[in-house]
Amino acid sequence: MKKNTRIWIMPVLILAVGATLLFLGCGGGSAGGEGASSSADGVISGTAVKGPVNGATVKAFAISNGMTGAQIGTGTTDAEGNFTVSIGAYSGPVMLQVSGGMYTDEATGASMTVQPGDVMTSMMPQVNVGAVMGGVQITPLTSMAQARAQSMSGGMTPANIAAANTAMGNYFSVGNILYTHPMNPLTPGSGSGVTQEMRNYGMVMAAMSQYANGIGMPISSGIVTAMMNDASDGVMNGMMDNAQIMMGGMGGMMGTGNNPLSSGAGTSGLASAMTTFMGSAMNRSGLTITDMQALHNRMSTSNGLIQ
Repeated sequence: MKKNTRIWIMPVLILAVGATLLFLGCGGGSAGGEGASSSADGVISGTAVKGPVNGATVKAFAISNGMTGAQIGTGTTDAEGNFTVSIGAYSGPVMLQVSGGMYTDEATGASMTVQPGDVMTSMMPQVNVGAVMGGVQITPLTSMAQARAQSMSGGMTPANIAAANTAMGNYFSVGNILYTHPMNPLTPGSGSGVTQEMRNYGMVMAAMSQYANGIGMPISSGIVTAMMNDASDGVMNGMMDNAQIMMGGMGGMMGTGNNPLSSGAGTSGLASAMTTFMGSAMNRSGLTITDMQALHNRMSTSNGLIQ
């Protein structure tokens, strides 16, 4: 009888020891032990605004050696212009690009389709692996900053990205063009309960639409392309480097090589357009030109330097 007892005890002991060794070999069963790694993807979310852009394609690109690199993610905007893009395990500077979609033009209230060849862009100097970045804006202002950084010595380096974003914000009196959400002047009462920078942001974009309307541009997305070209050399003067910017074909305008962009388009031209918009029925923000006087004066007297 004792012999049989020993026969049963030995296998049990062997199994117990084996299970213990297996348990210890797996790190004691604790989560996140030494050598554990996260597989969470990085995420960028925010809003595309030219008036909120609905149904647009948002692409995220790596930036390598100051130039646009591989596509690392894609998404689509909703009716409010909101988007979410997963970028995997990428780490480094990022450029976002918006194309297509529809928006409500501020100057006319008409629903417009973003024209082929017109894009909006935005740059982030650094995104870390697995980071969740929210509230990122893609607007005409971030697009102008991207065009500027791309033309700087070295291209879109993290330092140039930061400098261009800051300079473009200074130009339009918006402290942080990447994360400040623009006021929508088509929304009744939108000028109340928001910062002056949010007001400035929204009214500058409305002024661009009003300017496009004033020069007979059928689709105002074209003025974003024109302003990007103008900003690229660091001076708003209707020139891209030493060449006059021609708007033939932009925003549905007729005549290739015709319709030069005015030298004052990005300075006094926008100031005048802002005055026109604010006095129109399309301005539902509740703000008057008095509320925007500081920005209006700044643009009216600007020498066009982006710094």
